[in-house]
Amino acid sequence: MSRLLAFERGATFGAALCGALFLFAAPVLAHGVAPVPGSLSDVLLAWSLEAHVLLPLLATALVYRWAAGVVRRTHPDNPVPRYRVWSWYLGLLVILIALESPIGTYDTTLFADHMVQHLLLVMVAAPLLAIGAPITLLLRVASPEWRQRVWLPILHSRLLRVVAFPVVSWSLFAAVMWASHFSSLFDAALDNDYIHLAEHALFLGSALLFWWPVVGADPSPWRLPHPARVAYLFLGMPQSSFLGLAIFSAPEPLYAHYVTLERSWGPSPLVDQQWAGGFMWAGGDAFFLVAMVLALWVWLRAEERAGRLADERLDRDEARAARIRPTASLSDADNR
Repeated sequence: MSRLLAFERGATFGAALCGALFLFAAPVLAHGVAPVPGSLSDVLLAWSLEAHVLLPLLATALVYRWAAGVVRRTHPDNPVPRYRVWSWYLGLLVILIALESPIGTYDTTLFADHMVQHLLLVMVAAPLLAIGAPITLLLRVASPEWRQRVWLPILHSRLLRVVAFPVVSWSLFAAVMWASHFSSLFDAALDNDYIHLAEHALFLGSALLFWWPVVGADPSPWRLPHPARVAYLFLGMPQSSFLGLAIFSAPEPLYAHYVTLERSWGPSPLVDQQWAGGFMWAGGDAFFLVAMVLALWVWLRAEERAGRLADERLDRDEARAARIRPTASLSDADNR
């Protein structure tokens, strides 16, 4: 119980710290003049390293490391697999690169850069975090009392059953992507840090819901069979393609921010927008294709494993039958 209490106190402190940093983050000035990169080295070294992003990511990494260590000590024969641990860390690293690297520095300057940032969050970071299986880790590190009284009831709650239903999670992800790019939210996020952070949280949250049933690493109210996972991803590709195509084909710039921004370098706002649409179109399709190939590979591995277990069961049944037959023959001989 003391271990769980320490975990809860740390989580509460981390949440309070993140909230305070979010509230005191300075808003971005509306429009203005874009920074001018003097050289390639200026671009490569343009890391933001903001505390309200760094500290939550660091806290999340440390909490995961602590929880994995607890599982390793209490269950040395069944620790958290290394690939899950590294997948979690890699997902956090992708978020750091998307938000704090030059990609994050110039996301309000170039729409194409902004689109790369969004693709990293929803198509790379989210599935990597899902492979890390944080829900499973939470259930394993929690005390039996809290697991039965708090976490399992939440996992089986009606709200989570609705939100985690694959049709709903797929639709929510598609709705967030389309609504954010074709509403005033996008322009507002470019002008204000509060809304920008909320937009990133919305993207990442909807993407985690989307990838949860596909990865299948964590327990879920709904379990997708492997063929359905492939179909789920296959249906996700067209909506991403159509979104990129819609942005690419727009006859004029969609966002006032990029039009009114004073920028003496780079492509025009319309060309920049076409690049962004192309990145969403081609990049989204590429990520979905990779995901489908991996889903097929996992499906084949599962079928191979199931076949091997069936063969082993058949061998055991045949061996048991072979042991029974001689005994039965001897009994028949004695009766005669």
